[in-house]
Amino acid sequence: MRIATYNAASVRARLPRLLEWLEENEPDILAIQETKVEDDKFPREEFEALGYELALNGQKAWNGVATLSRRPIDSVIRGFEDELMPSDARLITIQTSGLTIINTYVPNGNTVGSDKWTYKLAWLERFRRFLRERFSPSAPLIWLGDVNIAPTPLDVYDSPKLLGSVGHHPDEFSRLAAILDFGLIDCYRALNADERAYTFWDFTVPRALDRGLGWRIDHIYATPDVAGLCREVQIDFDARRKEKPSDHTFVMATFDL
Repeated sequence: MRIATYNAASVRARLPRLLEWLEENEPDILAIQETKVEDDKFPREEFEALGYELALNGQKAWNGVATLSRRPIDSVIRGFEDELMPSDARLITIQTSGLTIINTYVPNGNTVGSDKWTYKLAWLERFRRFLRERFSPSAPLIWLGDVNIAPTPLDVYDSPKLLGSVGHHPDEFSRLAAILDFGLIDCYRALNADERAYTFWDFTVPRALDRGLGWRIDHIYATPDVAGLCREVQIDFDARRKEKPSDHTFVMATFDL
């Protein structure tokens, strides 16, 4: 079973890249973040023509997540289903074939100390509670998406320089660690303990991809029994080089499921 994640930075702007990649790679599940479109304007037909069912949690011009599945989607949870963050289209959870897939677009945080930074930390804390309230680490579960945190020095191009900035800050590390204490394993890092690899290259940095100035902020986590069945995690660098790409690229894990 192949399960992938991709921050599209607008699903409509990236539609040719998405359809091309899906036809070439044929993942069973693709989690998309930053769709930037309301559900009724999502380009549903194009994905359904490739054999995917869709679960959507969209929003005009901002945020938005979508999960595509070749397997039947048995149930969907949109957001946290509470009043704390009721209109924040950053989270969608599906059940398929006995497997829970949680797709997230974690807030960026913008600037340390800003209101958006405070919101990011609160969102991460709410997500930690969401996992514990709804799910069990003994059940098959995958959490994936744009996590907007590069948690180790290997996950960012210059850790000494960037440590303490948004995306590579101790306050984020501690909150991510608290989430993972639920019983989640970083599938890429489990198989590539010492590798330096990135999934995001900022467009504002000249030739960032060619110069290796990236961040690994798109992650795939799994509960222990599922992580033990992960055979490979691929980061598609070539997709980032194509015409009109997102600033992120596709990450795909293969599981013996």
